[in-house]
Amino acid sequence: MALYRYSRWDGTQKVFEPRPDEVLDEISSELTAHGDVQRALRRLFQKGMRNPAGQRVEGLQDIAKRLRRRRRDILQRHNLDTLMDDLRQKVDQIVRTERQGIQRRLDAAQLPSGTSNQPAPAKEQQPAQGQPGQQGAGQSPDDKLRRMLEAMAQKKLQALDTLPKDMAGAIKELQDYDFMDPEARRQFQELMDMLRRRMMDNVFKDLSQRLRDTSPEQTAQMREMMRQLNQMLRDRLSGGKPEFQQFMNKYGQFFGPEPPQDLDELVEWLQRQIAQAQSLLKSMSPEQRQELQNMLEGMMDEDTRAEMARMASMLDRLYPLDELAQQYPFSGEESVTMDQAMQLMGQLQQMDDLDRQMGAAMRSGNLDEVDPRKLEEQLGEDDRRVLDQLKQIAKELEEAGYLQRKGDKLELTPKGMRRIGDKALRDIFVQLKQARAGRHSLLKLGAYGDKDEATKKYEFGDRFDVHLQRTLMNALRRGRPGVPVALKSDDFEVHRAESLTRCATVLLLDQSRSMGYTGSFQAAKRVALALYSLIETAFPTDSLYILGFSEYAQEIKKGELPETTWNAWMPGTNIHHALILSRQLLARHKGQTRQVILITDGEPTAHLENGEAFFSYPPSDETIRETLLEVKRCTQEGIVINTFMLESSYYLMDFINQVSRINKGRAFYTTPDKLGQYILVDYLSHRRKRIG
Repeated sequence: MALYRYSRWDGTQKVFEPRPDEVLDEISSELTAHGDVQRALRRLFQKGMRNPAGQRVEGLQDIAKRLRRRRRDILQRHNLDTLMDDLRQKVDQIVRTERQGIQRRLDAAQLPSGTSNQPAPAKEQQPAQGQPGQQGAGQSPDDKLRRMLEAMAQKKLQALDTLPKDMAGAIKELQDYDFMDPEARRQFQELMDMLRRRMMDNVFKDLSQRLRDTSPEQTAQMREMMRQLNQMLRDRLSGGKPEFQQFMNKYGQFFGPEPPQDLDELVEWLQRQIAQAQSLLKSMSPEQRQELQNMLEGMMDEDTRAEMARMASMLDRLYPLDELAQQYPFSGEESVTMDQAMQLMGQLQQMDDLDRQMGAAMRSGNLDEVDPRKLEEQLGEDDRRVLDQLKQIAKELEEAGYLQRKGDKLELTPKGMRRIGDKALRDIFVQLKQARAGRHSLLKLGAYGDKDEATKKYEFGDRFDVHLQRTLMNALRRGRPGVPVALKSDDFEVHRAESLTRCATVLLLDQSRSMGYTGSFQAAKRVALALYSLIETAFPTDSLYILGFSEYAQEIKKGELPETTWNAWMPGTNIHHALILSRQLLARHKGQTRQVILITDGEPTAHLENGEAFFSYPPSDETIRETLLEVKRCTQEGIVINTFMLESSYYLMDFINQVSRINKGRAFYTTPDKLGQYILVDYLSHRRKRIG
């Protein structure tokens, strides 16, 4: 009985790591269609793959889908319209705390019993205030202090009552207001610190703590830093050489624990920081945007504001901020604070940047364009592992010997090409099994095949494979029994054997435009790969040549076959030139079975005249005549031409019938999806013959 052990998932278990041979099988169709290793891997990285057991490795499209879903969830959950409400609530709380503090001060001073818990507005108290001198006569010092406190309280309350309705105006007034309540003063200072941090965090991440208690000296240092930064940007725009390192030695602390390493990195860093605030403003309603903008601008003095404006202008000239500062359509109900809003802007912009990286990786196939650290930050460790697994695939294909790197380019090795040929062969034989096609071998006896129990009298030239028992019996029947047995030449019998013949084949691939448009070339190339694999493994002594032809014919080396494609630009189906080259190649193999396998979807439309291709459509009589003359020359040299037609037009059928009558080869009418069955069955059925 099988025993299984289960444990809690901790993220380290390897559920499915595809083997290199499975990966190569997965990309074989794409390689066969386009002949581009990088393109095939790019498609695999995009879509992922399944192994024969149905397990799946995810691709970049799966990661991108999750990233966009998370982005959509954020936008559908939050509501930026509540941002100003949160600030208003903070201001209202500050005012309310100040009022309560004033009341506590008045209560503590034991004002007359007619004073209410909430002091009346100042205008109602003006008559009492208007005659302080009259009521001050004969009063004790405590009474005078109480009256002074009351007058101050009324003045403060009047200032609070007349605060502007807009947030920028209210905060500006409160900046000049002298709080009576320490808690209200603390709350207002905290709000100001937060706004200053948010205003400067657009540019300098590491200022949050420094701006908590900003002194005039620190403000001046920051302004001087911005002035020198602007000078560097001006030098860059004018073609000069900014003193970047000198600047960073002095002001590097403003740029966080991992400061930029050069000016380009600094510019990109600054732009992304500023873009967060601009995205926030763009994503708000026009009224709230203006209100927040006015409020933030009020946090800086005029000189600092001017330096900020100059910096933003020069950064925009170096790299337009509109490309980074995107508007986000928030549509949810969950309210956000100022801090949360800025964090959301940073998160959404990181998501957009990551989405662009994955788009670039899917277009180029270069997974190094995706930042794994950002991916883990946004989607978690599982998606980081998916990216690492995809990166490992190409490396493992190289280690397995299926791919080799030449410079920046990956290419198939001979081992990889054999594997793809094996895959094509397996696919084709699956079809053969389904179609119940057989080899239809014709048995003949010969000298060099498999042994047979039948024997024959030895003749001069036979392989001396003696059947000892029958040879001795022949000698004993002829003479007297006893030892030693006297043997004569007529006594010898040898094993009969299957006769084998070597075969030289030229496969002609039509590369004309029509082959590509109809998808026939992909099927034809799969057959070429399958034949290559079959001959390499089962018939290593055979020879296979592959010729591609359109306007001209040329040999395709076996290593070049996966990258071969159809000719989209040059017209013509020059079978004449293809047969000339076939005869030249097969002339090296006299005494063997020699054949040409022609795969085409059209009649000849070009031939050679004085070494130059002559094209005509419809086919000229001269093209047909020259091609048939070459067929006759092949026939005279004992070369069999078998033709596989992927089209059944009248003109093509008429031409092929003429070829068959001259050459006595066969013609098959087939379709791209059945092509492999015919080719391989025909090759195998004529690969072996027996002679008596």
